[in-house]
This record gives sequence, structure tokens and C-alpha cells, in this order.
Amino acid sequence: MVDRRPHAHRAGDRRTTGRRRNAGQHDRGDLPLRSRPTTTGETACAKRLLHLLRSDMLVLWDKGFDGNDFITAVTGTGAQIVGRLRSNRRVPILSLLTDGSYLSVIGSVPVRIVDAQITVTCADGTVFNASYRLVTTLTNARRHPAGALVSLYHQRWEHESAYYALRHTILRGRVLRSGDPVGVEQEMWALLTLYQLLRTVIVDAAQSRPGTDPDRCGFTIAFHAARDPVIQAEGVLPEALDPIGTIGRRVLARLLPPRRPRISTRKVKSPISCYGERLDDGRPDTSRAITRLDITLLPPPPALPAASRDERPIAPADRRRQQRVLALLHHDPDRPWPARDIARHLGDITLNTMYRQLSRWSATGLIHKISPGLYTAVPTLPPP
Repeated sequence: MVDRRPHAHRAGDRRTTGRRRNAGQHDRGDLPLRSRPTTTGETACAKRLLHLLRSDMLVLWDKGFDGNDFITAVTGTGAQIVGRLRSNRRVPILSLLTDGSYLSVIGSVPVRIVDAQITVTCADGTVFNASYRLVTTLTNARRHPAGALVSLYHQRWEHESAYYALRHTILRGRVLRSGDPVGVEQEMWALLTLYQLLRTVIVDAAQSRPGTDPDRCGFTIAFHAARDPVIQAEGVLPEALDPIGTIGRRVLARLLPPRRPRISTRKVKSPISCYGERLDDGRPDTSRAITRLDITLLPPPPALPAASRDERPIAPADRRRQQRVLALLHHDPDRPWPARDIARHLGDITLNTMYRQLSRWSATGLIHKISPGLYTAVPTLPPP
């Protein structure tokens, strides 16, 4: 999904900075629309879109995309990046900068690392602390201060608005009507094309009035303004001297107030989703307005290696969890244990994380997977 909003390119909805071609200018082979198999990860899918990046774009991604090969592939397109790093990623300190960040290298890519502590104060007095560890190819600390990059990264969540616009604003919660893959693909192309065209009009309208943030342009207003001329069969073709058209004028006439900073925990509403269980991280259950946001840049770790390595050793908490799971399975070796029961027995892990760890341990032969979601202890052979 290619969006012309002048924000950053988010790994998830593919938003990019600057002006570019709309979705209708891509041929079907240039931007394939296929459902990915469950064995393909997000990083592999994201690599299929790297040919759309250009040197005037900035890419944002979360820590799920932290990988040497992926960073090298993205920077090879000429685009700049701002992304999260895992906490166990170890990188060398090449040079300390004046704003508290430092220059480093990941693989063969020169990067800049920003460690920051964020304190959020809500309107009801609730205080929430979080930490960001960002990597960026914007190495000029004077032109791109670390605090500005941390604030920019917070906008990565806006890709959720694209999903909302497609599912609720355009479809009004309805499901696709087609009953075959070809029809579903055709409907999805129609939805994405309409969404892209409306976003293009929104950006053109905002740029026609200097200082206007595209976030204040309502997508629902643009959607209704585009639907009315089709229904009424009037004013469909724009006038030659009207650069933004009827849709753009209606959007600018009803600008939304500046976006309020808010915070809430991430939850999955589907009762059958394996991602529905989430540990309490201190964030409020409902959306709350933010009255104060404090960003504190942290100094780099005192001891780091001399070469860049992407190490993922077993954390002490995971090692203890592994021992507890093995003890549980060997206590009743004939019982098939569902992953949900194991997670409930441990009590300190989400079901999604439990699935991943059990799958990894079964792949290494530590435990035995007898069927999807069912695990037993590896039978021990009697001594000779």
C-alpha cells in the first residue's frame, strides 16, 4: 500500500514521505497482491516492496524488522531509516554525539543509535514509562536531533488509521463479497486504489495551504465528498483552474482540530485469536489523553564489543522458563499438554510468546510436538 501523506514509510502499511505515483500507476506485476503463507514472516513480505523505495523516503519499522540483512537491503535502495532495535542487540560505539546518541555500524551500514526513556503523564494522573532504542541512518545530530527522531517514531502507529479507513470507513464493517481468490483480489485492488486516490487528494489539498498538517484532513470527509458527485452525476470532472477539486475544497473547509496525543494498551478483540492475551505493561486499558510527554536521552552502555553482532542468547528469564516447562512435562510424560495450559501454569507469559518458544524448543528436539498446539516430554531411553 503506497501512501502520499508526507509522513514516514511505515513497515506495515508502506507510508512514505514526499510525492510519488499513485497505486493506479503500478502494474499488477509491480505490486503483487497475494496472501502470504503462514510460513513466511513479515520481513520476507516487506522485502517484496523494497523496489518501491526511493532516496527521498524515510522508512519506519518496529523491532520485529531488526535484522542485518533487512537493514542492508533497505539502505541499499537509498532510503533513510528510523527503526527499533531489540534490547539484546549489541553494537559498537564509534563516536559519541552531542545529543547523547552515538555512531555505530550494523553489518556494513553506518548508523546512529538513540537510547531514550519516555515518561507519559495522562490527564487522570496516570504515569507510564517506556524505553526506545532506535537505529537510524540520519547521522547528522544537528540536522536531526535525537528528541525529534523519538517523537517521529511515535507516529508509526498511524498505519492503524489505514486499516480503519479500509475496513470501517469504506466497507462499513462489511466483509468482501467474492467467494473465490480472483474476485477477492479484484475487490482488494479496488479498495486500495480508492484509498490511494483519496489520500493523494488529501495531500494535494494540504500542500495547497502552507502549514496545514495532513493529519487534520478527515478521510471520512474526503470519502463522502468523492461519493456524492458519483451519486449525483455532477461535478465529476475537475475544472481546469481548480488544482484540488471539489474533494480538496470540502476537506479544507472542514479541517479537524490538531491531533491529541493519546495512549492505550494494544488489545485484540477477537476471542479466538492467539494474540488476545497480553501481559500488563502499565499502559491504561482505555485510550487516555496525554498531558505531558518527557523524553530523556540515555547514555550508551558502558561495555560493548568492538564489532557489530546480532546476538540473541537465551535470557535468564527464558532459561528459567525452559527449565520449568521441562519439569512440568517430565512430571507427567504421558500427558499431551496444550500450549494454553502450559502458559496458564507458568502464569508470567503470554500465549503468543508461549507458542513461539514451544515451537522453537520442539524444533531443537528439547520437547516433542505431537500435533498443532500439543506437546509432550521427549521420552528418555533406558540406560544400556
